[in-house]
Amino acid sequence: MNKFAISLLLALSASITCYGSTAAEPMSSATKGRDYYEERGEIVWEVPTQKQVIALTFDDGPDPKNTGLILDLLKQYEAKATFFVVGSRVEKHPELVARAIGEGHEIGNHSFTHPSFHHIAAAKLKNELSRTQDAIYNASGFTSVLFRPPGGSYNEGIVHTSQDIGMLTVLWSWHQDTLDWRKPGAQAIVRKVLNNARNGDIVLMHDYVPNSSQTVEALKTILPELKQRGFSFVTVTELLSYQDKSHKSMVDH
Repeated sequence: MNKFAISLLLALSASITCYGSTAAEPMSSATKGRDYYEERGEIVWEVPTQKQVIALTFDDGPDPKNTGLILDLLKQYEAKATFFVVGSRVEKHPELVARAIGEGHEIGNHSFTHPSFHHIAAAKLKNELSRTQDAIYNASGFTSVLFRPPGGSYNEGIVHTSQDIGMLTVLWSWHQDTLDWRKPGAQAIVRKVLNNARNGDIVLMHDYVPNSSQTVEALKTILPELKQRGFSFVTVTELLSYQDKSHKSMVDH
């Protein structure tokens, strides 16, 4: 965990009231909108910045086929990315997590079994996050500082439970949801990213999509084109450090 991540999470922890819930209580879907959570710095969708930086993120892996191919492409184009991993898959393929960390990428927590978080019980939520943290640590010697809930479901319980474990909730830019899990075709993924690329974007992709390598094929076009346009590819934590001082920083809350 780098110094920026530590200071960021300490500031967040100091500024937000703890959420209380019993193990039997279900956690309903979001009852407060994006503005509420974004203003408080509790969820990140994108980062306001004049710098030409973008964060590629990959969910649901690691996958023994696609994750390695994606890492190869990222290395080829000197790009860094963030992988939001599923704990049960980390246990099966720890070497891929270790490789990603070793090559300068970031690992985020995406739950252990990828259940629906729409009405998840508090005890199950904590178990999903904690088991994944353990799997990540066992694979790499590091713990995650970022969390992405399956399906993008969020509410105060989900946000604050992840924070209590030491993680910030990260979603994605609404205009950069590639829907690659639907297998729309590599060119559709390419168009989505390239036609909407903006400074500070967080792009949602997947390194695990059963029986599909469309994301890998799309990256063969996306990476060189965005690099040609002048974009730098950074991890989510690195992206946070580029936030314009004219906007309220999460660490200022």
